[in-house]
This record gives sequence, C-alpha cells and structure tokens, in this order.
Amino acid sequence: MNHRTKQFLVAAASLGCALTATAAERNPALDLLVKKGLITAEERAQALEQAAVAKMAEGPKKPTWYETLKIDGYTQVRQTEQMNDAAKLIGGLPADRSVDPVQSIVIRRARFKITGDIGRVSLYTQFDLAASVDSGTSRNFGLQTRDIYADIALDEAKEHRVRVGVSKVPYGWVNLQSSQNRLAIERPEALNSAVEGERDQGVYYMYADKDSRALFKKHNAEGFKGSGDYAVFAAGFFGGTGLNKADNNGEVHSLVRFTYPWVTASGQMYEAGLGGYAGRFIVSRAQITGVTGASGPNADARQLSDGFKDRRASAHFIMFPQPWGIEAEWTTGEGPQLNDTRTFIDEGSLHGGYIQTSYRYQYGEASEFIPFVRWNYYDGARKFGTNAHKMVVNDLDIGFEWQWRPELELSMMYSLTGERTNAAGTAIIKDARRLALQLQFNY
Repeated sequence: MNHRTKQFLVAAASLGCALTATAAERNPALDLLVKKGLITAEERAQALEQAAVAKMAEGPKKPTWYETLKIDGYTQVRQTEQMNDAAKLIGGLPADRSVDPVQSIVIRRARFKITGDIGRVSLYTQFDLAASVDSGTSRNFGLQTRDIYADIALDEAKEHRVRVGVSKVPYGWVNLQSSQNRLAIERPEALNSAVEGERDQGVYYMYADKDSRALFKKHNAEGFKGSGDYAVFAAGFFGGTGLNKADNNGEVHSLVRFTYPWVTASGQMYEAGLGGYAGRFIVSRAQITGVTGASGPNADARQLSDGFKDRRASAHFIMFPQPWGIEAEWTTGEGPQLNDTRTFIDEGSLHGGYIQTSYRYQYGEASEFIPFVRWNYYDGARKFGTNAHKMVVNDLDIGFEWQWRPELELSMMYSLTGERTNAAGTAIIKDARRLALQLQFNY
C-alpha cells in the first residue's frame, strides 16, 4: 500500500472518530485497519490524538434555530357553584363566565406555547383554544392569539433587550403572573381592569442584570409562583385598546415599571416594585334601557373622539412561599366612569388591590399542597365594559392548590362576598357565597 492510500484510510477513519468519539474511546474503523496490518498501533494513536485536537478546536456545536423550539401549555377545567341566592344575582364576571348560574363545567383556558431562540432574537407565541365568546346558548371554540412577540437582545449577555409585538403589558405584578402559576382562580379586578386580557400591542425597552434574571427564572422553575422575567426596569408604549383590538384614537399609552428581586442571608426571596401608565381611552357606548330620552350615555366631544384620561400607578410587595408567602399589590388612578344616574360618562378616580397569604407544604418527590387566603377589593370603573360602569368588589377568598404531580393540579376557592357589583353594574350584591373547583393539566 502506498503512503497516499494509507493517509486516505487514516483520514476517513479519523473523521468518524472526530464526529462520534474522543481520543479516549475506541474507533472501530481504526481498529480494523490495525488488525489488517494496514496501519500500525502508533499510527492509530496519532490519528485519535489529531482527531481529538481538531474536535476541541471546533468548540461546542451551536444548535440550529429549530432545535431550540419548545412546545408546552396547560388546560383549565372549571366548575363554580352558587351557594346562596345572592350569588346567583352576580351573574357572569368579566374574566370568569363560570360564575353565571346558567353555566356548568367550562374550559376556562386551553393554552399552547411555542418558544425558541434565533441568535439574539427570542420568540414567544401563545394560542388559546377556549377564548371565544358565548353566542346565545352555544359556545364555539376557536383559536385566538394571546402572545406573539420577539425579544431582541442588544448585548451578548441579553441584559438589555427590546420587546416588540403582542405581549403582556408590563404593569403591576399579578397581571404578569401566569394563570398556570396563580393560586387564586382569577386575578383581582383592581389590577386586571387596567388591561383586561393582560395583553396589548406594544414596544418596550427592558433591562435586567444577570443575577436578577436568574432569580426570576428560579421563582417559576422551582415552584415559587413568580411573575416571570419582565425585567428589573421596563419602559415603552402600548396601544391601550386591549388584546386583539385595533387602535381607535391614533394614540398610545406610555408606561414605566421598576421591580427588584432579592434574597436575604437566610435564603428568603422577596420582590418589590412600582410602576404606572398614562394615555387616553375611548369607551364603547350603548343606549341604557330605562333612561328616558337618552340615546346613550353622553360625554363631551373630545372625550368621544380622543378618549378619556386613563392613568394609573401601582406598587407591589412579594414574599415568596418558603414556606410562608405574602402577595400584596395596590393601584390608584383615574379613568372613564359612568355616573350614578347612568346618563353621562365622565372621568372618575379608582383604587383597590389585594393581599394574599399562603403556606407551601411539599411532600413526596413532586407533590405539594398550598392553602391561601386573599382579600380582594376594588372601587372604580370597568373601562373595557360598555359605558364604563362602576365596579364595587369586596371579597374574601379562601382556598388551596393541590399539586398531585407536576402535570396535574386541583384547586378549590370559596368566595365570601361582602359587596360586589353585578355583571351589568346596575346593583350591588351583598353576602354572596360561591365555590369554585378547577382541574389543571400541565404539558
């Protein structure tokens, strides 16, 4: 065998070694060449060493974009029972139709998420198969976009980024906490009335240092019910008309938010922050039955064309459950509100929030039981509702979440209502009692 042929055989065998093995491992092709006497044992060792050096020089292989894709999600099946006659008068709530006495078992959410990275661009898309609205006595399930955005990293460490697309508006804390993680059945009205559906089209600059991003990730990865990584500092603009709705006044809402996570010497994790937004909001108007001579609630010309003042501020404090946990958040501001005589829409003040305590008991390999108590309060308008009618909420919620396995959770919440406006905003219901059960599948 001439020297060139021998070099070819060794190179071919070494290529297989470089792709499939290290110098410390066997290489069947080289072993066969040695056995047949075509190369020596020394030449085999040299080939293995050269292949190992070449492999180290290449460095780790970067995954292609489709190898970074991840698909997951969850589904929530819910049943709410009215425990007395007063509860039946509430009707359906803006975020929870199962409260309506004519509803039985409902699929509250059926979410599918697709995430992935393409270099400095991180993609996030989420769909809901149970987000369509009721139509008479039937319900048609359809596909609705909940999120579709990109995070564009401005540096290698991805501490500075720009978020563009349909995403959660970074206002407050509980609005940003996923319903997959939240203990209470629904978000408190005081915060959720700011951005119903929690999402809108927007552009935000976001900054979070490496340590803070690691803490945000830890809060959810280890089951501490965090809100996710919405940065330490965020500022930007969003449409203000709500999820999957076109702009109607050509103006944007401006927003700023600051939150900071930290860990004490004992290992206890905390987070605190504040933020606010400002813009103008056009109310959907309609005639009100029973108002003599009115074709609908009135307002001045500018408010009808440009919208009402819509501005809020919020502050939050979180002590993550280790095992005791506390969540507290409060908001205040002003926005459109129907007057008490239900004839004129004007601008009114609002305030409210919630305080929640919980205890996380872990047992077995992956099971846990978390009882909680939440006080939920709001005095202000529901701007996304027709005519922006007044809302009064004063509830005490007592419940638990039982995670039998990571893929299956059962929740129960008993609500004692001191005062709550009915679905139409025409009456205040007192001393209502209701019980909600929810089964959640995680995948």
